[in-house]
Amino acid sequence: MTAARYLRAFIPDADVVLLERNPTFWSGPMSNKWLIDIVDTDFVHHDMLGAAGKYGYTLINTTVNAIERDTKTVHTTHGSIDYDYLILSGGIRNAYDAWFGGDRNAAEYTRMNYPNAYEPNAEMLALKRKLKEFKGGTMVMNLPPPPHRCPPSPYERACLMAWHIKRNKIPGKIIILDPKPKIAPIGEGYKAAFEELYPDVITYVPTATIREVDPFNKQIKTAAGDFAFDDAVLMPPHQASDMVWYADLIATGPDGKPTGWADIHPRLFTARADEDVYVLGDSMGTISDQFGHYPKSAHVAHAVAKIAARNIAERVAGKEVVPVLPDNLCYMMVNANPQEEISVVFEYTLDPTGKVLQTQIDMDVRTNDLVAKDFEWIKSRFNDFL
Repeated sequence: MTAARYLRAFIPDADVVLLERNPTFWSGPMSNKWLIDIVDTDFVHHDMLGAAGKYGYTLINTTVNAIERDTKTVHTTHGSIDYDYLILSGGIRNAYDAWFGGDRNAAEYTRMNYPNAYEPNAEMLALKRKLKEFKGGTMVMNLPPPPHRCPPSPYERACLMAWHIKRNKIPGKIIILDPKPKIAPIGEGYKAAFEELYPDVITYVPTATIREVDPFNKQIKTAAGDFAFDDAVLMPPHQASDMVWYADLIATGPDGKPTGWADIHPRLFTARADEDVYVLGDSMGTISDQFGHYPKSAHVAHAVAKIAARNIAERVAGKEVVPVLPDNLCYMMVNANPQEEISVVFEYTLDPTGKVLQTQIDMDVRTNDLVAKDFEWIKSRFNDFL
C-alpha cells in the first residue's frame, strides 16, 4: 500500500495496480496490544478501498497463483495482468514442511489448533480467542529460527499474555522455547521483564532448537529438552512468501540449497535475476555479511517501499537511480498496568567498500514515555498510506 501510494505520487500518469488477497488491512504492529484489549479492533483493522481511492491506484482483491517473468505476466484467481515493473511484497510463509515434511494433515492441524498469528487476519482472531479461553496449564510458545518476522515481537506477546494470566489469576504458565542462545534483541529489557514482572508465569528456555513437533499428543522435542503442553502458540520457520517462490527468485546458499529468502540487490532491492522485479518487506534476502537480513519489521517494509517507489520513478524518468538506506525502530510493551515499553533502534551506514553496516541500540529500561512514542509512531505510519 505504501509503494502504491508513492508510485502514484512520483509517477502521476502510471497505471498502478495493487493485487491483495486479504479483503482488509490488519496491522501486525499493535496486534499484541490488541490481544489484551489495550487497543480495539478498529485501531488495527482498516479498509483498503478508501486508500486506493484517495491515492488513485487500483485495488484488486485476488490471489496470485503464478508469475511468468519472461512474458511479464502475473496470473491470479481473477485472471492475468501484464506489468512493466513488478513489486513482490507478500510477507512470509509459514514453513511447516520443516517440521512435518509432506504431512499436510499435521501442518493443517497445527495451524488450526495452535496458530502463530504472524499472518493476518483469521489467525489473530483465533489467538485472541485462545487467550481469552485459557483456563490454566502450560502454554508453550516457540520462536522460529532467525531470520523471522519482527524479531522482538514474540517476547512482547509472551509478556502481554503473561500479564493477562497474572491479572486474571489464571493457574497457568508460559514456556518460551528460543533457538537462540539468549534473548535478542532488547535482551536485558526482556530479561528484566521476565524476572521482575512475571517470574511465576514465564519460563525462558534458550538454545531450544526444535527437533520434533507432535501436535496431536501435545509434545515438543528440542535441543534443550522435551516439553509437554496443554496449549501452544507454534511458530514454524519463516520463509519468503509464496509469490517469490512462484517467480523463481529464491536465493541459494553455499551448499546449493534454497535459503528460503529472495535473492536481491542489497541496495536497490531488485531481484538479481530480473531488474524489473522488486522484492520488499519481510521476503527480502541477505543484505550484508555483517548482520545478514534487515529486521523483518513493518518499519523497514514501509521505509523500503518508499525507497523502491522513488527508484522506479527515477528509472521511468531516465534519471540516475539513487540507492537510499532505511532505518528501523521497534517499540515493545512489556507491562499493561502500568503501561511500560522497551525499544530498539537499528541504524545503517556504508563502509568504504559500499557494504551496509548495522548498529543496534537497545533501550532496555521500561518506561511509560515510550508508550506515547509508540502510538505517535504507528499513527504516523497509518497516516502515510491509509
